[in-house]
Amino acid sequence: MLFSRANSNSIRINNNMSIKEAAVNTPTELSLSRDDASEIVYPKTSQIQLAWRDITDGMKNWRIWLTLAYQDIKLRYRRSVLGPFWITISMAITVYTMGFLYGHLFHMDLQQYYPYLVGGMLTWALISSAITELTDTFITSDGLLKQIKLPYSLYVHRIIARNMIIFFHNLLVIVPIYVIFHEGAKINWYTLLFVPGLIFLYLNALIFGLILAMIGARYRDISQIIKSLIQVVFFATPIMWNPMILPEKDRIFVYLNPAYSYVELIRAPLLGTAPTLLNIGVTAGMAVAGGLVCMKLFTRYRSRIIYWL
Repeated sequence: MLFSRANSNSIRINNNMSIKEAAVNTPTELSLSRDDASEIVYPKTSQIQLAWRDITDGMKNWRIWLTLAYQDIKLRYRRSVLGPFWITISMAITVYTMGFLYGHLFHMDLQQYYPYLVGGMLTWALISSAITELTDTFITSDGLLKQIKLPYSLYVHRIIARNMIIFFHNLLVIVPIYVIFHEGAKINWYTLLFVPGLIFLYLNALIFGLILAMIGARYRDISQIIKSLIQVVFFATPIMWNPMILPEKDRIFVYLNPAYSYVELIRAPLLGTAPTLLNIGVTAGMAVAGGLVCMKLFTRYRSRIIYWL
């Protein structure tokens, strides 16, 4: 819209005036001098402050990601009679069949092997599904990311919370184990360690989830690589088998396996025992190292995530 000077307090529209003429005839009191412009100070926010604000805002908006996680499960099983309890039934059939089969194949004492297998499978189902889905976090949420301004970390919380809800459904599978195989699975004071173990696992999932989500958004092939590696890690980790069957000199490689330590954080309290100091040390070391890498990558590449989608 072009304008010309009407009086000292108003501006009149003149459609016949060119842009250059309008600029020349603009009132001097409406123009901004170089000295005035130099006085305008814009707040400067560093990238690390933006990254940290994203993480804190994601935690504060817990109602949003918890609702989204619940809605994901609800939509997956809508118009189903049993709803999300189909997850529990599927898990129960899997672990009970595997326990009977592998218990006889390995000539294991079922009183000890059944609880060990069920606790390991429940924990591994949580870890493996979370890792697989976290890799595609930003890809599957690109619709929301492009329409609504929400913290990037909120979408990671959504995936973790969804898998946690499924995990609590699956915990019903271990209830018959406490009744039938009470020698190998006990409820005692060590069982309370299940809560801090789960919180610590959630923290690690958030840290490595942000890393995987960024890499998965940038390199789309990484999702297929992760899915393949998950199968290898499953057989290399003592979930179906006990590390005590290995020679003593080879057990150190198992104990240093981070996946084994993460599984033991949850499985040990479920069976009525405490995780070892080595398990706690390995997972704590992974959390510290992962946290440093996460902040480095998230600080540098956070602003580019939307352009990768």
